[in-house]
Amino acid sequence: MKKKYLIVILFAFLINASYAQDEAVTSVQKNQFKVNMFLPGFVWEHGFDAKNTLYSEASLGLGFSSNSNESNFAFFPQIVEQFRHYYNLEKRATKGKRTAFNSGNYLGLVAAYNFESISTNDKYNEAVPSVTVGALWGLQRTYKRKFNLEFSAGPGVNFDKYETEFVPLVNFTLGWVIGK
Repeated sequence: MKKKYLIVILFAFLINASYAQDEAVTSVQKNQFKVNMFLPGFVWEHGFDAKNTLYSEASLGLGFSSNSNESNFAFFPQIVEQFRHYYNLEKRATKGKRTAFNSGNYLGLVAAYNFESISTNDKYNEAVPSVTVGALWGLQRTYKRKFNLEFSAGPGVNFDKYETEFVPLVNFTLGWVIGK
């Protein structure tokens, strides 16, 4: 009989402990490090109040351009800075959805420095460094075992030594959150 009570108490404790790890969080992480695997890179996201973060990334970028004769894909190292405002953490928490590790939707401003391309079609255009600025809408989800998925899109402007042009900004990353 005592074994049954002990098993019930232990089982209740384990269930309670597993739910405690998924408690609703309605503010962003103070510091969060991530490793991106799709286009390799490292991210540090610093929360400076309950809903706003500064997102800093060093990674490999992918670009596409075309003219009437040819199209071109280019891979280039880049440094990205974003200001993010997470606007739906309370709503997600109320619905019982995961909000840990900044799992929510955000609006953001982005600035990126794109270094010279490391692979490009020489017939198309000279690969030169550029700066891109824009506005984003995005979503970030961090699942159990800290698997991270992120998507963002918005309008942007790209500046290089030859031209200034409007560009669509689209980003998709897969990776893992490192640390607690």
